[in-house]
This record gives sequence, structure tokens and C-alpha cells, in this order.
Amino acid sequence: MTAILGKQISPTARTSRPRHRPKVGRLLSITVLTVTALLVVAPLVWAVATSLRTPATSFDQPPQWIPTHPIWSNFKAVFDQVPLTSFFLNSVVVTGLIVVGQLITSTMSGYAFAMVRFRGNKALFGIILATMMVPIQTTIIPVFLIIKYLGLTDSRMALILPVIGGAFGTFLMRQYFLQMPRELGEAARVDGASHFQVFARIYVPMARAPMATLAVLTFSAYWNEFFRPLIFLQSTDNFTMPLGLVTLQGTLGTGSISIVLAGVIIALIPSLLIFLAAQRYFVEGIVAGSFR
Repeated sequence: MTAILGKQISPTARTSRPRHRPKVGRLLSITVLTVTALLVVAPLVWAVATSLRTPATSFDQPPQWIPTHPIWSNFKAVFDQVPLTSFFLNSVVVTGLIVVGQLITSTMSGYAFAMVRFRGNKALFGIILATMMVPIQTTIIPVFLIIKYLGLTDSRMALILPVIGGAFGTFLMRQYFLQMPRELGEAARVDGASHFQVFARIYVPMARAPMATLAVLTFSAYWNEFFRPLIFLQSTDNFTMPLGLVTLQGTLGTGSISIVLAGVIIALIPSLLIFLAAQRYFVEGIVAGSFR
């Protein structure tokens, strides 16, 4: 039918409408992304701005996004009020060992679930995935009792040992290994290589992107962890950064909000540097792990 209500519609008119739809969709996408980005960045910008102001002007309305007279002494006050260097080193040790442990265990378990055929493979993997649905608050008491039985309470090992392996890391690495050709490993097996040699010499060198993604996500999660250190640690000497920064609040919250936020900004720097250093591998790993 070429005419509607007496008007003839030319072929050009019929094909002109779809051309505008991608532009409208793109404009809508850009608008949504821009608003989302502003909502995400605004608290960080406010925190940076507040860390450079006096406590009396911290909650001015409307908020001052750019301080007119920045006070850099707030950052020095953080080091004066708490042993920040000790907190920093504790976090580096704890987070670094957790990242290394999860890279080793998750890569090996992910390879086993993806490449090694054994009875109960899918059922066991399903059980591991199910543990991701269990909140940490429901398991903290049994874990605490085990740590106490081992005599590791109030130590950095109490934070490291329970999370040396992770269900999410196993899932991420398995998804990546499923996309890799089995023929490579089978050819090496025919030549006499063991499963571990195939894993270490062929597949691990090709899995740098998902391993970098796992390292960044694990570092970010445990560098900022607060709940478990609050349960397991009592001595100030063993405090990690998030738990140590709480002491900046002072008794009954009488501390300076500007100094607290200055400490928070200092604590953010390692996470930002690691993300920037591994950004390329991080994006590749996320994309590679999303196909299956």
C-alpha cells in the first residue's frame, strides 16, 4: 500500500525515519551515562574539596566544589594523629598476600573446572557458585571460632587465610578458560606434558587479562574491607587502613571531618594507581569473561 489518507508516501520518506532513531538512542545513552557519571563522581569531588577546607566550612550550603583557600595541612594532620604508615604497611601485606593467593587458587581451580573432565564437575562448580550468595555476616561466627582455635585472632593471618581462595575468582577464570581452544592442551598432552605443565606453560601465559582483572577487583575489595578487620583485630598495631582511619573520628565523633576525609583520600591513592596501571588488561578481562 503506497497511499494513506490520500497521500502517497515516497520510498525516500519511508526510509528517512530509521535514520533518526540511532541518533535519538545515542543522545539518550549519552545523557544517561553523563548523569550516572556525575552521580558517581560528585561524592568523590565533595570529599576532595572538603579535605581541603576547615571543619567550620565543611557543610556549607550550597557545597563549595572548589575551595578558595585550600588547607593542605589537613593531610599532614592525618600522619600526626594516627600511625598511618603502620596502617598502610598492614594493608599492603594483607591485601598483597590475598591477591597473590586468590590468583594462584582461582587460576588453578578455574582451569580444572574448564579443562579437566572429572565426575561431579558441574555439581561441585554449582556448589562453589552458591557460596557467592551467602552473606559474610552469616559465616563470620564459625570463621571466628576456627581462627580462635588456630590461635590467630588479632593477627594479619586471621584476615588472609579465610579468603585465600574465592568463588568469584574461580568463576571468572573458568569462563575465560572455556573460551580457549582445547586442542592446544590436547596436543601438549599427546607429547607427554602433564596437566600442570599444560596449565603453567600454555594457558597461564595467555590468561594475563583475566588475571589482571581479578587482581584489580580483589585488591579493591580487600584494601577497603572494614567488617572482618573490625571483628578479628584488637591491637592498633595490626589495624589496616579502613579500620585505622576510623580512629580519626575521635571519641564520640568529635574529630575533624576535614582530616578524616584527608585520610580517606590518601587511602584511595593505591587503588587508583593500580587501576590505572592495569586498566587495559582490566577492560580486556571483563569483556573476555562475559561471553559464556
